[in-house]
Amino acid sequence: MLDLADAHTAVSTLSGKRILVTGGTTGIGRAIAVLLASEGARLHVCGRTPEHLADAVGRISEVGTGAGLNVDLGEPGAPERYVKAASEWLGGLDVAVINAAIPAEGLTDMSDSELRYAIAVDFTAYLTSAHAAAEAMGAAGGDIVLIGSVSAHVLGPGSTVYAGIKAGIAGFAEALRKELGPKNIRVTLVEPALTQSDMHYPDIDAEKQKTMVREEKMLRSEDIAVAVHYALTQPRRAVVQQIVVAPRLSEGE
Repeated sequence: MLDLADAHTAVSTLSGKRILVTGGTTGIGRAIAVLLASEGARLHVCGRTPEHLADAVGRISEVGTGAGLNVDLGEPGAPERYVKAASEWLGGLDVAVINAAIPAEGLTDMSDSELRYAIAVDFTAYLTSAHAAAEAMGAAGGDIVLIGSVSAHVLGPGSTVYAGIKAGIAGFAEALRKELGPKNIRVTLVEPALTQSDMHYPDIDAEKQKTMVREEKMLRSEDIAVAVHYALTQPRRAVVQQIVVAPRLSEGE
């Protein structure tokens, strides 16, 4: 009989881990928070809508322990304030899942204010959240998971702003991984393809999304949560640098 060590790596437990998820009240962020809470982690999430926050915290509390905060990460200083508040509630910080994002149209289809707000939420808040999270983790280290998108690589005339931002996140993740590795902080980039979410409304309504999931042309948010779970449970010597998750029958991605 072979010893288990000859067949499997040492999987890290999430029990007791202190985790925050930005944009953790709907879609991918909510699925991540619920799964990690069910594994024994303590969760703190944020979102812009009170009703969504109440729903997410309620579900997290059914499977584990969690709390949340209503915040607009597009406002100056909001990401830093959120990370501080979450870390205080958690009693420290082991993992930051930076996920909050809004859709964006083509460059010439957006007003100046819409463009600046999209950049603030989808790019600037990613960097400032990561900066605050690294400071909160300190010498003890931890994990930063950035939720990107295959839009960084699948380019089209209506994706100029979103693709540009997500390409920036991909470059940021690669460089940050090298910067923070020596500080015992692992950095993982998860890039989902088409995933069930209210971000697609009104172009793809809820019923159409359900149909696409059944047809295996669209992912469920829980599929992305499992990818995050995998990255976080690997032994500290290993960093899962990048995970791309796409529907089996993806169209054009």
